[in-house]
Amino acid sequence: MRLLSLQILGVIILLFTALGFIIQFLATHFQKIPSETFTVHRQRNSLSTLSTRTCWPKTHIMFLKTHRTAGSPMLNMLHRYGDRNSLTFALPQQYQFNYPSLFHASRVKGYNEFKKTKYDILCHHLRLNLPEVRKLMPADSFYFTILRDPATLAESSFYYYRFESPAFKKAPDFKAFLAQPALYYKRGEKGNQYARNLQWFDLGFNPDTPFKESLAKAGVREIERAFHLVLLSEYFDESMVLLKEELCWDLDDVVTFKRNSREASTPLDKREKEMLRAWNSLDLYLYVYFNHTFWEKVEKFGRERMDIEVRGLRERRQHLAEICLEGVNPVIVDQDKKEGIKPFHFRKEKTMEWVVKKDLEPNTRARCVQMITPELQYKDLLDARQFPGGV
Repeated sequence: MRLLSLQILGVIILLFTALGFIIQFLATHFQKIPSETFTVHRQRNSLSTLSTRTCWPKTHIMFLKTHRTAGSPMLNMLHRYGDRNSLTFALPQQYQFNYPSLFHASRVKGYNEFKKTKYDILCHHLRLNLPEVRKLMPADSFYFTILRDPATLAESSFYYYRFESPAFKKAPDFKAFLAQPALYYKRGEKGNQYARNLQWFDLGFNPDTPFKESLAKAGVREIERAFHLVLLSEYFDESMVLLKEELCWDLDDVVTFKRNSREASTPLDKREKEMLRAWNSLDLYLYVYFNHTFWEKVEKFGRERMDIEVRGLRERRQHLAEICLEGVNPVIVDQDKKEGIKPFHFRKEKTMEWVVKKDLEPNTRARCVQMITPELQYKDLLDARQFPGGV
């Protein structure tokens, strides 16, 4: 009996020793990942995909950032993901790849034609030139872009690029341009890409080509062959859900705050929208076609599942906004405000920005600031990381 008792006591001591070792191991392990939290644990996915995820995250990505189409939050999303995962960006030597000229690989900082340098992410403003883009990107890269209703895009472009486009500068005001755009517009004039078929132009086509359905169809076919996904700015949250699914990313990877929005926009009535769409007929053909393919993808994804995912995305955005941000709306901020965020105000057009709370724990504040860092400032941060010697 005494021998049996000693054996039992030995087993108990062994178990407690093993348990202590396991607890110590787990404590040490979890101390290594505080950066994966925003005060609360990092949320990876909603309930609809949490148990079914079998894919592997994509890290080779080409995003064509079209102008005035909600591309800025997309860029912030890509910047954050690439930054956190130490991915390599194809960066412009300044801030754009010689736009409005067609893109050329030689415009990428550090690119070596002989070494055939490859990059993980290409996402800054460029005018698409697919053969040159493919020189940079791995064969398995995921290509996507985003489009917007040409009517609201035209209104936004007029005010944002008022002093860049000769057609806009010549017009006394927006209503005058809207009534007779051809009166102020001159084909091929530098800066006038902002005034007509801007999305068609950004995709590498000629915006002044007279509309023919055969031409428009050919353009659409080229875009479909090049891009795996075409998103819509009017359905931004649904777009983020589809993108998250395609990239196999986590929920927090695609949570963004609205960026680079104007203080106010001009309401358009039905007739004005029709006039602007007619003026931008090539853009309209693109938008109508890819609106159709977008909702086909939503149907394939599942409407009910989409509703659940969108609700989860909005709830997460709201939760992070409550943690990170001062106020419920963005404001016009001072270029020289103390916390170091430098919003880009294009000429005289002021845009709205968020302000981060000042009393946050350091790791939390760093993540919050990252989520609102403007694209040009973030580009500089990435540039400093990739070229520490200032090459």
